[in-house]
Amino acid sequence: MADPEGRFRLLLHYDGSNFRGWQAQPGQPTVQGALQRAAERIAGGHRAVLGAGRTDAGVHATGQVAALDMPNSWSGEELARALNAVLPRSIWVEAAGAVPPDFHPRRDAVGRSYRYRVGVRPEAASPFRRRWCWPLCRELDIEAARRASRVLVGVRNFRRFAKAGQEHRGHLCKIESADWVPWEDVGLAFEITANRFLHRMVRYLVGTMVEIALGRRSEAEMKMLLEGAAGLVTSRPAPPGGLFLTGVEFD
Repeated sequence: MADPEGRFRLLLHYDGSNFRGWQAQPGQPTVQGALQRAAERIAGGHRAVLGAGRTDAGVHATGQVAALDMPNSWSGEELARALNAVLPRSIWVEAAGAVPPDFHPRRDAVGRSYRYRVGVRPEAASPFRRRWCWPLCRELDIEAARRASRVLVGVRNFRRFAKAGQEHRGHLCKIESADWVPWEDVGLAFEITANRFLHRMVRYLVGTMVEIALGRRSEAEMKMLLEGAAGLVTSRPAPPGGLFLTGVEFD
């Protein structure tokens, strides 16, 4: 007789460089697909994995949250160890633990945090850094970028900062915090926390703020874009490799 099953919550890190994103796709390497195969290998049967955020191809995570149903005989520590033994080296389960059976990491989340790294010094182009940042290798005006980021805080309409035609729940997001900070000694990082994010929103924001920090756009344009000013468009989205999902918040 099969062991009764319960739901487990996973805290995940992954290097998204060689994945086609989070969501499982037939014939494509994805984080969700790799987790499902690993769970099926250690426990048998079909194992559906739920995720808090559907990161795009090339995007990384140090705080993704997932859930799956497994035999109750596993402890969280045993489950994390067993999954890590069979997962690709680019995915790591930091922790696992039992949660209520109706826990859903996406629906139950009340906030998410992202971090985007921009390398401004030549050292950012090192092969040990460039996969996990935007190796721009140009000096940026951090104060201009910080001033542009301040207008994001609050409830704002981010229609101009989303991939067209992808949002069915509207474009309003409540930004709790947004700021630029130093990243090690080679660059800057944009950190943002909100109740929800639109598709490619952070990358469009970073692309536009980098143009402001390079002096190619005015700081006033950020507010004008949020207000939907006619004739203005966002800058190109920043590359995916600099983006990390760093945390998911629950009540």
